[in-house]
Amino acid sequence: MNRVAGVLRRTFGIVREHVGTDHLGNKYYVIPEQKTWTGRMVRAKRLVVAANPTEYEYMEGGIPSEWDAWIRGRRKEPPSIEELLENESDREQMKVKAREVEERDLALQAKEYEEGLVATPSNTVAKGHAAATGYGKEQISEKPTSTANTFQPGSWMPGDKK
Repeated sequence: MNRVAGVLRRTFGIVREHVGTDHLGNKYYVIPEQKTWTGRMVRAKRLVVAANPTEYEYMEGGIPSEWDAWIRGRRKEPPSIEELLENESDREQMKVKAREVEERDLALQAKEYEEGLVATPSNTVAKGHAAATGYGKEQISEKPTSTANTFQPGSWMPGDKK
C-alpha cells in the first residue's frame, strides 16, 4: 500500500489522509512525509479544513484545544473521542464551580457592606494622578457651557494657557 500511495502522490500530487473530525465539523488531515518528483524529501504536514472557511466568520475557540495542540505538533497522536468528551465535561464543571465561587463572593461582599466592615464602593472618580498638585480639586473648564438657545457666536473666548 505504501508503494501505491507513493506512486499516486508522485503522479497526481499531494495526497492527504483524513485523521478525524471534531464536534464543530472541522476536518483534520495529515500529509505524510514524501519525496517530490525531483527526489527532494518534503516533511509531513498537518492541516485543518474548517467547517466555516470564511476568515471573517472565524470565532476564537473555533478549534478545540486538543486538536490545536495536535495541529501545532505539541502532541504526536490526534485526540480520541473519549478524551474530547472527558475534557469538555471537565470544562463545564469548572464553569459551574467558577459561577458558584463568584456568587459566594458577591454574597460575602454584600454581607460585609451591611455590617459596616467594608466601606461601600463609591461612584466618584477623581481625575488625574494622585501625585499631581491638583488631584481631587475641581478644575475650571475652558469648554463653553451655554446651551444652543443662549449661545452667541464669538461670545466665548478661550482662557489663558499657563
